[in-house]
Amino acid sequence: MADIKRQAVGESIGEGKTAAGAAQAGLAGADAEHAAWLAEMERASRAKQESFMNGISARLRHPRMTTNPQQPARGAPDFWRTFDWTPEERIERFEANWRSVGGHTARVRDLDEAGRFIAERAQELSARIIVRQDQDELAALGLETSVPEAEVSVWNSEADVSWKARAAEADIGVVLADQALAYTGTVVVRSAPGKGRSVSLLPTVLFILVPAERLGTRLGEALIPMDEGGREALPAGVHFITGPSRSSDIENDLTIGVHGPGVVYALIIG
Repeated sequence: MADIKRQAVGESIGEGKTAAGAAQAGLAGADAEHAAWLAEMERASRAKQESFMNGISARLRHPRMTTNPQQPARGAPDFWRTFDWTPEERIERFEANWRSVGGHTARVRDLDEAGRFIAERAQELSARIIVRQDQDELAALGLETSVPEAEVSVWNSEADVSWKARAAEADIGVVLADQALAYTGTVVVRSAPGKGRSVSLLPTVLFILVPAERLGTRLGEALIPMDEGGREALPAGVHFITGPSRSSDIENDLTIGVHGPGVVYALIIG
């Protein structure tokens, strides 16, 4: 009886090993089949790529390039790195370039005049909600008292407020430029805990304060220090703003204010 049981157990184990071997063989076969399919897809893709590039070469009547082109220089040429305008030229060029894309500009003497300018526009617009970044320069505008009919919110000043929602429902956003660049009419705004990105992205109308001493000439004046500082020195977001939001990605129809404020003022101080 014991011999019969041992024989039965042995047969069962053998059958199990046979089944396991068959399963492994099946998996190996499936892997090989999948690898062959991938290889065929790679071959077909390479063939299409070659055909496409050969077609372009034939139409251009130019032989295919088989080596990378030589690049004796990278980045901006030396003369551009030192190109600069005078402070007054920067202001004039910045204003012209900013207005050329639909933005509005104004020159004010100081923060008091800037505050009065924003208050007047807020009253014209019947603004109900204004959201601003949490910075001393913006607090000095005195919007809380000069626009009493509007609720002025300071970004990230209250823990129980949904600040993205507040910015989205705001009629006016107010931010301070970290830099501005005359050649392209661009304002640079860096994010921080008290400087939420939504303040410059979500309100209907945006006011950007641009101290004249922060107005440079070339885009590289903003980009090179960021590159030299490394990733660790970069904030969560850096926004390059050139006028109001403009989009033509649907049937090439220009639409203003889809991806950001449709009305943008740059107030140059000084």
